[in-house]
Amino acid sequence: MSTASLLILAGDGIGPEVMAEVRKIIDWYGAKRDLAFDVSEDLVGGAAYDVHGVPLADETMAKAQAVDAVLLGAVGGPKYDTLDFSLKPERGLLRLRKEMDLFANLRPAQCFDALADFSSLKKDIVAGLDIMIVRELTSGVYFGEPRGIHKEGNERVGINTQRYTESEIARVARSAFELAKKRGNKVCSMEKANVMESGILWRDVVTEIHAAEYADVELSHMYADAGAMQLVRAPKQFDVIVTDNLFGDLLSDAAAMLTGSLGMLPSASLGLPMENGRPKALYEPVHGSAPDIAGQGKANPCACILSFAMALRYSFDQGAEADRLEAAVNQVLAQGIRTADLMQAGDTAPASTSQMGDAVIAALDASL
Repeated sequence: MSTASLLILAGDGIGPEVMAEVRKIIDWYGAKRDLAFDVSEDLVGGAAYDVHGVPLADETMAKAQAVDAVLLGAVGGPKYDTLDFSLKPERGLLRLRKEMDLFANLRPAQCFDALADFSSLKKDIVAGLDIMIVRELTSGVYFGEPRGIHKEGNERVGINTQRYTESEIARVARSAFELAKKRGNKVCSMEKANVMESGILWRDVVTEIHAAEYADVELSHMYADAGAMQLVRAPKQFDVIVTDNLFGDLLSDAAAMLTGSLGMLPSASLGLPMENGRPKALYEPVHGSAPDIAGQGKANPCACILSFAMALRYSFDQGAEADRLEAAVNQVLAQGIRTADLMQAGDTAPASTSQMGDAVIAALDASL
């Protein structure tokens, strides 16, 4: 019986609704697979601001540092748009990533067979798609100094600094190579070495790590703008893509739309191993808080459910159970059970958030 610890931060908007379905699945694993979790809950984002006046309380940050994994729903909403930048809900998420040192963001772009028609690309281009984008998450232009808006003469100047150290590049490169060894054994590193010194260093370090430690993995390099073009031209040429914070932000969102719906896409943010060997880890769906449908039972819980599947795989060494959960989601989709974001012309009434969760539970039951 596992007693691994899990902190749930449901957050804002549709976060609590989709997380409620994940709780059903966590309970199912405890009852049916003898896989129990020590689950605690707390606040993040706007929900935390409403109670504590900050988007992440120090006490919550301490809990996140102590558990085996954090599962987060979503943050943000129009209610908080006028807050000072330092108090916006998204700052809570960024604090978690930074202070837990979650440097490797794993963004899978997988096209489920039943949803191949939902992509904006032709079905034959995306059917069977299975890409993993590894984005460096704690450095680069989002964190570099100097930064800010300054006055120079009669006009304002906005400054952000792209900065990477060798060690920051090396550790995310190792993460990508290790993932590739468990997948298709191919890594494509993307940067802008043609115009950016940080890109030159990125390419050099990735090449050095490959030669010294992962020569058995196929490595290629591509400029990030060319990579964006190739993602929409022939995405199945890629297995694992590793890239920096800014380019990873852009490329992973582009890859997300190849699959047809943001409501289906999970993510993992991983750091260095803790004393128990498990990595520091935060799992979250790619979609936002969707305040326009919050509280209406319309949200698709699959991305959050699949984020828990990633937790099973990467934090709790339960790859077979992660496969089981992913297969259950695929089975539900193949049966034509869809939330509103997955409906097509001629489909019957959409499933509610809770009905979708119940359908996944039923598929899990059928897998036993």
